Amino acid sequence: MSQYSTGELARLCGVTVRTVQYYDKRGILVPSALTEGGRRLYSEDDRKRMQIICFLRELGLSIDAISRLLSEENPGSVINLLLEQQAQVLKEELEDRQKKLERLTKLKRELASLDRLSLESIGDIAYQMTNRQKLKKIHRTMLLTAVPFSLLEIGTLLLWILGGIWWPFAIYLVCAIPYAVWVSKFYFNSVAYICPQCHKAFVPPFWEAFWAPHFPKTRKLICPSCGTRSYCVEVAREEGREYPKREV
Repeated sequence: MSQYSTGELARLCGVTVRTVQYYDKRGILVPSALTEGGRRLYSEDDRKRMQIICFLRELGLSIDAISRLLSEENPGSVINLLLEQQAQVLKEELEDRQKKLERLTKLKRELASLDRLSLESIGDIAYQMTNRQKLKKIHRTMLLTAVPFSLLEIGTLLLWILGGIWWPFAIYLVCAIPYAVWVSKFYFNSVAYICPQCHKAFVPPFWEAFWAPHFPKTRKLICPSCGTRSYCVEVAREEGREYPKREV
């Protein structure tokens, strides 16, 4: 009957001697015999057990899970549950890595668009990326409130054009003005801007922000910290944070 030393077993199974010793210490691969000098000796069954352990470790199962499995009299009743649990863990890890890859790809794309790269600019981009979901939520809220008013506008306008009934559109205009004021205040009370020169976030005066030239992600404003007038990047405000404001 074949017997293997610790080194021989490690070589046959493609692991280190320290790994075999560690599995012995954890009680999942106890040697079948010891020499008179106290050296470990492993049988052919031990070698097969070691190969099973290595296979399960490659699947990502923990030592504790393998120990529970090997101690079962009927491991078939447990293996499916353990594998399902491990599959879920690996799926979550894969999704997490995919999200990180997407963020890295976005960061590389943002950095490629910069004329001058600095730690401050990287910090701005990182802040925008982590802040983006909050900003999307603000935009979504505005969109949900705007849809009914848009439908009402189209309906009353068609009623005027096709049916000659103008007064519903007039009532709509009366209601639309307070709505426009409310939605504008809600929006500018929910966002802040990052200056591309000093990299500080600030809150502009309402009317300056309202009338400022802008693009989907930027607005031309005066930074209260450095006084520069430039296109500043829009971000969602953080609750409880104090932002510099420019007095008008």
